[in-house]
Amino acid sequence: MSVSNAPATPQSFLSFDFSLKRVGVASGNSLMKTATPLRTITTEGDARFAAIATLIAEWQPSALVVGVPFHPDGAAHDNTRRAQRFARQLAGRFGLPVHEVDERYTSTEAKAQGARDVDAAAAALILEQYLREQA
Repeated sequence: MSVSNAPATPQSFLSFDFSLKRVGVASGNSLMKTATPLRTITTEGDARFAAIATLIAEWQPSALVVGVPFHPDGAAHDNTRRAQRFARQLAGRFGLPVHEVDERYTSTEAKAQGARDVDAAAAALILEQYLREQA
């Protein structure tokens, strides 16, 4: 029996801060464990998914990460279910693994950091949280 000490292949990710009107997007990877805000998508329906398809084609992620909001006490609410539905839609449309992350307070943190694009910055915080949890 042999044991390999080779490091795991780095994975790349796109992450999403979902809301009904805007979806912030960030990219990152498991090697650096950092994320970079990309942009905010403001279209809805099929146009939203077309914009996401373009980003997936450009960035070629290994997996996707979706921030799922909860109340401060951890209880689910309407936007929790909407974000989870969005995650399922991404998995179904693009055939990539989709990971959900509790994203409480990411928009507040992005605002406090002075982000110009709060939604994309929140998506970066979501991805960095996911990457930290994988360590």
